[in-house]
Amino acid sequence: MNVTATIERGAATAPVNPPEGEKPRARRPGGFLTSSNGKKVIMAVTGAVMVIFLISHMLGNLKIFAGRESFNDYAHALRTLLEPMAPYRALLTILEVVLVVSVVLHMWAAISLSRRAAAARPVKYAARRKSQANGYATHIMRFGGITIALFVVWHLLDLTFGVMNPKGFDSTPADRMIAGFDPSRWYVTLLYVVAVALVGLHLRHGVWSAFQTLGVANRARNKALRAVAVLVSAALVVGFLAPPLAITFGVVQ
Repeated sequence: MNVTATIERGAATAPVNPPEGEKPRARRPGGFLTSSNGKKVIMAVTGAVMVIFLISHMLGNLKIFAGRESFNDYAHALRTLLEPMAPYRALLTILEVVLVVSVVLHMWAAISLSRRAAAARPVKYAARRKSQANGYATHIMRFGGITIALFVVWHLLDLTFGVMNPKGFDSTPADRMIAGFDPSRWYVTLLYVVAVALVGLHLRHGVWSAFQTLGVANRARNKALRAVAVLVSAALVVGFLAPPLAITFGVVQ
């Protein structure tokens, strides 16, 4: 009787082989960072890096209200940080590389998660309709991100490198900024407004998603955290739009 019980227990705990003809499921290589949760963490961390950049960039742009000299001093200070210990523009270049890497990783994680979700549900549910809110957020994050990326390229060519700017590269940063949003170039200001509005929508959804991914959100905090996401995105939108609109409407000359 004891022998029989031992045999039965051994059979119950023995490894089970997959059915004949079916291959065992291979583990996904790469560990945590290539898992869905890992990619969500990558999106949250890289998103935080981009938010810090946006805040610092917005505060720098607001220097234009203090006058051309103040704005030019700010732009010069960015390029001479850590001098003479480091070469001219060294720290700024490092920060730009970190930002580019963050953007690339953020987009890679977003695209990977989107593809993985689509592969997990190849057939759409017939009975359950996708909520309008989720569809709206998906379109904003997908097409808004592409629009923002294209705008950043234009923005760099216009104000950083001066290729698309009436004043050219040899002018001062303040001159390029004021010339870039001159009333005669109202279409540039309009493009800027649309792009910044998309950044705000993207950011609001991104900040809220980051709270969820990092485990901060819960039923008791949801209302407050949603308000934080809205306030952060609204503050950045207003801060970024104030200088170009002030220039276009002649408040700053």
